[in-house]
Amino acid sequence: MASPSDQTAKIIDGKAIAHTIRSEIAEEVRDLSEKHGKVPGLAVVIVGGRKDSQTYVTMKRKACAEVGIKSVDVDLPEDVSEADLITKVHELNSDPDVHGILVQLPLPKHINEENVLSAISIDKDVDGFHPLNIGKLAMKGREPLFLPCTPKGCLELLKRSGITIKGQRAVVVGRSNIVGLPVSLLLLKADATVTTVHSHTKDPEAIIREADIVIAAAGQACMIKSDWIKPGAAVIDVGTNAVSDTSKKSGYRLVGDVDYAEACKVAGCITPVPGGVGPMTVAMLLRNTLDGAKRVIGQ
Repeated sequence: MASPSDQTAKIIDGKAIAHTIRSEIAEEVRDLSEKHGKVPGLAVVIVGGRKDSQTYVTMKRKACAEVGIKSVDVDLPEDVSEADLITKVHELNSDPDVHGILVQLPLPKHINEENVLSAISIDKDVDGFHPLNIGKLAMKGREPLFLPCTPKGCLELLKRSGITIKGQRAVVVGRSNIVGLPVSLLLLKADATVTTVHSHTKDPEAIIREADIVIAAAGQACMIKSDWIKPGAAVIDVGTNAVSDTSKKSGYRLVGDVDYAEACKVAGCITPVPGGVGPMTVAMLLRNTLDGAKRVIGQ
């Protein structure tokens, strides 16, 4: 079914789109500062010294500085008790200069993630994972205060690339709490006809082949082959998988859940990995923080 090999998909440049969004946010932050003498504040809480978590947190703090959002850094030791972590979250809940709270996951094994995330005030839940926010997302006619950043970024990529969602068949590959489930709910809210493909789905290729929009979030390197993709489909690849590559200094390279090189010959448009969804996740975190601040500042 693949179309002629000289066809190349339009590349959805997440880096460029995220840059535009950051510029819009920076302008709004300046505006708030000039009118009210206040700027949005984001508390980024990290527990322990995991290298990957440290990298993500540094990136988020740097992104805040670039758009004028005040970053409140909370670095806690690996052996901090769950009770002390929750006490810290409560302190941030009552700090008027903090408009968003992000607890970097995963947390150490001795801490119950659900207890910590549920302790974050729904008004400051910029990650969008509070059960009330997810619950409202699942209900017709209800609007959550915040949408989870990666799913929100996926839909923003589609919208800013001029891709119609309403009435289209969308297939989400994966059903995680962080991406698969909320992105399915968001697509449903945008009037797509949504199917979720997961590890127990029979004949996933046939289902994916029907999709006008594919959101790949399974965490399996190059799982989705080009002949699984309907010609002209929009493909958003959320996967970030490290595969060994001796030509790289690090010894590995990052690939998505989609066989990118081959899929480019069939899809209508596609996000690269890296440089697709990743930059959008951080941009949406900044947007959520700004939105949280705007509800409070100037009221």
